[in-house]
Amino acid sequence: MTDQSDHRFAFGQNWQRYMASVDDAQIAAAGQSLKDLLGVDDLDGKRFLDIGCGSGILSQAARRLGAEVHSFDYDGNSVACTAALRDADGGDDGWRVEQGSVLDRDYLVSLGQFDIVYAWGVLHHTGELRQATENATLTVADGGTLVIAIYNDQGWVSRYWLAVKRLYNTNAVARVALVAFHLPYLFVARALVRAIRGQLALERGMSLWHDMIDWLGGYPFEVATPEEVKAFTESHGFRQLSVKTCGSRHGCNEFVFENRAKT
Repeated sequence: MTDQSDHRFAFGQNWQRYMASVDDAQIAAAGQSLKDLLGVDDLDGKRFLDIGCGSGILSQAARRLGAEVHSFDYDGNSVACTAALRDADGGDDGWRVEQGSVLDRDYLVSLGQFDIVYAWGVLHHTGELRQATENATLTVADGGTLVIAIYNDQGWVSRYWLAVKRLYNTNAVARVALVAFHLPYLFVARALVRAIRGQLALERGMSLWHDMIDWLGGYPFEVATPEEVKAFTESHGFRQLSVKTCGSRHGCNEFVFENRAKT
């Protein structure tokens, strides 16, 4: 494990800029993604933990689907984004938002256990992927569901992106140059392909531009193969229910696990 504590990307600042464009359609898309992923129509009576809540729209979607929600993030700006959404929805007691780290084992244990634990594109940005994943498993109730998305290991290509992300976070000149260089591939071509397919709107209510910035700057950055994620999680008493891989492309492999440690 390498030390990636230097030049951490300002995830929360990117989410704050993204929030200026969020509307109810994107929140609805986030909710639909949850329903499709979990195979449910609602989350009534469920306890939902959003690890690394980011913008907060998945937390808001879970709350609107009936779940009791607890959201936390390491980044104070992300916490502020999520709290603003909660307050806009009335600030009810069924949705708690606070700052915390998935690497803080004592903090995770203090939260208790949840029916659904959601850590989408988060654990690989901690600099301690294995520890973060292990800590996340502690919060899943017996028979509960763990949803995680981890960057795909592409070998030397992943090492290229690691170098890009390190450079992006060094100074403003590097950021402008890297955005300009990768824009045709990561934004223009991607937008055209999605438009041709009639899929211009991103899944989970995301934004194409802010997703690109998150990809270029997202550091710390770790990757794993689907087999590695499955083996590690199953060694902690979980059973894989589903996996959606991105093949040989960059991006996240998506996993749903069931906690069967005591079932």
